[in-house]
Amino acid sequence: VVRYAQKANGNLAVLDLVRRAGALVDAVSAGEVHRAIAAGFRPEGDPPPIVYTADIFDSDALEAVAEYGLAVNCGSPDMVTQYAELRARRPSLSDRITLRVNPGFGHGHSRKTNTGGEHSKHGVWHEELPACLALAQRAGLRVTGLHLHIGSGADMEHLALVAGAAARLARQVGPSLAMLSAGGGLPTPYRDDDVEMNVDAYFAVWDGERRRLAEALGHPVRLEIEPGRYLVAESGTLLTEIRAVKRVASHTFYLVDAGFNNLPRPVLYGAYHPMAVVPASGDGRERALHEVVVGGPLCESGDIFTQDAGGLVRAQRLPEARVGEILAIGCAGAYGAAMGSNYNAKPLAGEVLVVRGKPHLVRARQSLDDLIRGESIPVE
Repeated sequence: VVRYAQKANGNLAVLDLVRRAGALVDAVSAGEVHRAIAAGFRPEGDPPPIVYTADIFDSDALEAVAEYGLAVNCGSPDMVTQYAELRARRPSLSDRITLRVNPGFGHGHSRKTNTGGEHSKHGVWHEELPACLALAQRAGLRVTGLHLHIGSGADMEHLALVAGAAARLARQVGPSLAMLSAGGGLPTPYRDDDVEMNVDAYFAVWDGERRRLAEALGHPVRLEIEPGRYLVAESGTLLTEIRAVKRVASHTFYLVDAGFNNLPRPVLYGAYHPMAVVPASGDGRERALHEVVVGGPLCESGDIFTQDAGGLVRAQRLPEARVGEILAIGCAGAYGAAMGSNYNAKPLAGEVLVVRGKPHLVRARQSLDDLIRGESIPVE
């Protein structure tokens, strides 16, 4: 089962594409549940089309689980207790849950995307699994699946290690286990020399563990994978206009009208994104390449698209460009619009989906009135 992690890009048009392609979806908030249902996912089924997976229930999420009878993937013992309490009030809810487990190690393209190990907030600590299983049993719940995710952008070596850890932990669950989730984290190539993920080899590792586990348990075990960034990152491009070209000491800056309010990955993780200058119409001349720093319009020194982890500004080789030309920032389909904000009172950008060469506006650009909708000034 492919279960799309919609936090990477939750636009309804993207969710609709995912659904029509046969994938299922996970949701980490009541808002994501709402989006999934609006995109046509049914709340219930086998396997469940929507799974609520998190480390906590907030009140809105509990209401959504109760309203739609959603499957839940619990990342903390308190979630197990709270779901049992909810089920006591709503006996129609399923007695089956799955557990997200922290295997004791993690790996990601950034420390901030590492979701395993002793410094991570995610999942039931692996040494606490027996106690959590006992808690679920006392509460009248059956643990039918395990989910492990060690980080976004992990390498094949660590992804294979987590498969072995998942199989060992699954044996602690015992005969009730019917599902093993590999989580996500498949690396996405951003640079020309990045190695593309060998999906067949990745599947072979996990499918081998699944088969051995099914044989040991004496019944079928379903394998799930939750790619998010891997499915959408390369599909998206941020188009931004160059509004100034200037020298600062030894640096040349291209200043554009998009900032980390549109694509926060560079300021958050020091992430690299490929870039290209779109020449003005009719300009087919060869252009010299220069070392360029690309920055946005926000009142923050960190509003730089060309930076490494820790905020160290670096340059990127780009063609000579003029004010008014377009800079295309690639691999921006994941954690761009999804993490966008209105910082500096900047409206969210419009989103366009291109289907077989035809553009469709799938989210309108925010208006200035949209920025203040819902706000009010107290009248004394």
